[in-house]
Amino acid sequence: MFKKSALLILFWLALSGGPLAQERYAASYGGFAGYQVPLWAAKDLGLLSKYGFNMDLVFVPGAARGVQALLSGSTQFAQIDPTSPLSAMLQGVDLIIVAGSLNKFPFSLVAQKEIRKPEDLVGKKIGIVSFGGSNELSVVLALEEWNIPRQSVTLLASGSAANRLIALSNKAIDATVLAPPETGEAARMGMNVLAHMSDLKASFPMNVIVVRRSFLEKNRGVVKRFLRAYSEAIYQFMTSRERGLAVYGQRLKQQNPQALEETYQYFAPKFSFPPRVSQEGLRYTLELVARRTPGTKVDMSLDRFLDEGIMNELEKEGFLRLR
Repeated sequence: MFKKSALLILFWLALSGGPLAQERYAASYGGFAGYQVPLWAAKDLGLLSKYGFNMDLVFVPGAARGVQALLSGSTQFAQIDPTSPLSAMLQGVDLIIVAGSLNKFPFSLVAQKEIRKPEDLVGKKIGIVSFGGSNELSVVLALEEWNIPRQSVTLLASGSAANRLIALSNKAIDATVLAPPETGEAARMGMNVLAHMSDLKASFPMNVIVVRRSFLEKNRGVVKRFLRAYSEAIYQFMTSRERGLAVYGQRLKQQNPQALEETYQYFAPKFSFPPRVSQEGLRYTLELVARRTPGTKVDMSLDRFLDEGIMNELEKEGFLRLR
């Protein structure tokens, strides 16, 4: 009798979403630079599990592919830069941004040692991951701020950070944009860190959480629990060096303590808590994306692209107070 009752209780808990229930979802991230850490921390520090998720983290290179994975149903959440999602939303695609953890470019422009100032980039080859993403956009905005004509440099799609480091060492490219830990590695190779893109005047929501609008409407409670886990992960990362280093050590496959420390010290103060998207930055990014889409008329009301309803609820409930 006791055994039968116990089985009934276990069955009820599983159905009711009690502490034994773990819902299976997938979230994508776009690379292995240090700014991807909010999603990694949510998983590795047990916060997704705490809020009822058995979540797979999936590496999907490039924001465009991240969007495709969402639309196909392969993933339900994506941590990506907003360029591809905004472009898709301008075409009426079923997506919405619900949060953002980084509102400045996390890159540095790294160049051959003989390139000492921005003007020296004229006539040079700059490697980027691919066209249409945040790498390219950061370079274009930097050139604009430095009054260097875009046509005076050559942008080359050069792949991953590891590939671009090799291209730098072989002098196949003259400069590239990198984020820690690769920035420090390039400096140790004798390269010149020419500029930090976070110093640009432009605000850019680098890490945003994107879901399908239809998924949000049907599964609002799921998205809210995800944002609880995501927010708490950012807070723990920013306030606990030990936890932050542990996540980086596992995810970056980096054995050099100095590189891990540099990466943590660079990123810990840069994340946004609460994880809200800079509306100024989003509006600016939207204008840039629209400029590349001929014939597009942009409704500058951000409600079409950004839903802060859940973040507002969490704030009102006191969940986002530092504690």
